[in-house]
Amino acid sequence: MASRALSSFIGGVPGLGAQPELPAMLPGQRQAAQRLARQRLVIVMVMFLAVPLVFAGRLFDLGVLEAQPVSRSGIASSAPPRGDIVDRNGLELARTFEAYAISVEPQKLASDPRRLARDLASILTGSDEAQLYDELTHKGRFRYLARRVLPSEAQAINDLGEPAIYLRREAERLYPNFSLAAHVIGYPDDEGRGKVGLELAFDEQLSAPATRGQPLQLALDLRVQQALEHELGTLYRDQKAQGAVGIVMDVDSGEVVAMTSLPDFNPNAPGLATDDGRYNKASFATYELGSTFKALTIASGLDAGTISTLQKRYDATRPIQMGRFRIRDDHAKNRWLTVPEIFIHSSNIGTARIAVEAGRDVQYAMLEKLGFFKPIEIELPERARPQFPSLERWGELSTMTIAYGHGISVTPMHLASAYATLVNGGIYRAPTLLKRDVPGPGIRVFKAETSETMRKLLRLTVTKGTGRRANAPGYRVGGKTGTAEKIASGRYVRGANVSTFAAAFPMDAPRYVVIAMVDDPRGSKESAGFRTAGMVVAPAISRLVSRIGPMLGVQPDSTREIDMAGLLPEPPGANPAAVVE
Repeated sequence: MASRALSSFIGGVPGLGAQPELPAMLPGQRQAAQRLARQRLVIVMVMFLAVPLVFAGRLFDLGVLEAQPVSRSGIASSAPPRGDIVDRNGLELARTFEAYAISVEPQKLASDPRRLARDLASILTGSDEAQLYDELTHKGRFRYLARRVLPSEAQAINDLGEPAIYLRREAERLYPNFSLAAHVIGYPDDEGRGKVGLELAFDEQLSAPATRGQPLQLALDLRVQQALEHELGTLYRDQKAQGAVGIVMDVDSGEVVAMTSLPDFNPNAPGLATDDGRYNKASFATYELGSTFKALTIASGLDAGTISTLQKRYDATRPIQMGRFRIRDDHAKNRWLTVPEIFIHSSNIGTARIAVEAGRDVQYAMLEKLGFFKPIEIELPERARPQFPSLERWGELSTMTIAYGHGISVTPMHLASAYATLVNGGIYRAPTLLKRDVPGPGIRVFKAETSETMRKLLRLTVTKGTGRRANAPGYRVGGKTGTAEKIASGRYVRGANVSTFAAAFPMDAPRYVVIAMVDDPRGSKESAGFRTAGMVVAPAISRLVSRIGPMLGVQPDSTREIDMAGLLPEPPGANPAAVVE
């Protein structure tokens, strides 16, 4: 068929195909005519070959190129699909849904812009008619009217019939729990690539076609996360604080089952967040965490053998003078103290003497094993490097002050991992935000017997020491308070504290560590005007443990208790005095 059509076509072209007999030609004229005929034949064949290519090109243009979002300078292209993020129980934390972007070319508008703005405002939930009118009458060639528009709204806009309005599909990221765990999850940029948090850390996995069908499962428990954010948020607002951090961690696996940093933000609209709200204080901010370090100091002394018995006494009769520096106790006992007394009364003097006795090298080696000299090993890209003195400057004074949490700054996540190590038998495992079926490999930091002793001392601090307000009936909470002055421009600021409570439960068989820190509490009616950790943070720990215990499979049992006999001998009939931090 094609050959016949071609022959017919050629026959109708002057100089080609069958033609009337021509007069006799000279040889040169005949050759010129043949060359012309061949040229015309080539041109016709090229035309026939080009037509299918033109059609194919146009089909590709319509089916592929015009189906893609318009790319213009300053305008974000459509975000690619991404895999879901779920909690340890499979509940959605982030997912991608199909939405539409509504744009307009104002110069081509056929409708009355005033009426069109009114119609659009009636369709687009939460839109502003005046703003829509401004976009419709803009002098630019292209404007976005709305993003993340639902299909039903897009259909209603399409039905308006305005040819200058364009609808294009977009894959939009949705965070159904709004600000919940925002600093953990993060969010992508306008191009659909991960920008912060786990969205950035696992960007390749979440966006790769081969793996995005498989959700990224986290260690977070959405129920525990909600409880943590509620209790910490209440405390943060009550204290009119600058910030707050909360962490709940499995002591054996290192799984972070809840983590929050306040203030927070809504990842559905990250552009509306403040810089402070986007800042992850749990892993990206460092603090001097005060007396929470005393547990680590005593554990290192037990491990080194310099604390041969808990009844060993240390001189706390007067402050320690080191040049122009003076180490004192806020509520001095002015006597020799046993190790349990040093711990429950939070004695800086006694702790400093324990550290010096064990020596700088013991202290340094212990902190190094706990990872205190490098950013925390966790999947988040937002990780801060701790601040500490160089070995050349790490003299006796630094050994003393670091013993009770001054002169070294770490993140709250570092502290959570250290306390998990302290109570789980002495094995350090890097924290993780991913669900683990089997605990990862660890390294031994403390002896098993040291860990067992520290559980008793931590429980004693809650039953008789500075952490009594953290007690949660039936859960056998143990922990340590820490109140340190904030540092600004290299100087301590009197009256501005970082108040921290590091807890674990249940202490006879520890399962979880809970860290709560408040940055610059101002005191309130609830804390009787105090700003210390024992008064500000400890009550929130008690409420939180009572809420999350059953969620985590830990049921209250008032018949059980860890054996603390002989730690703190008391005269018969004596009433222990109230202990304050």
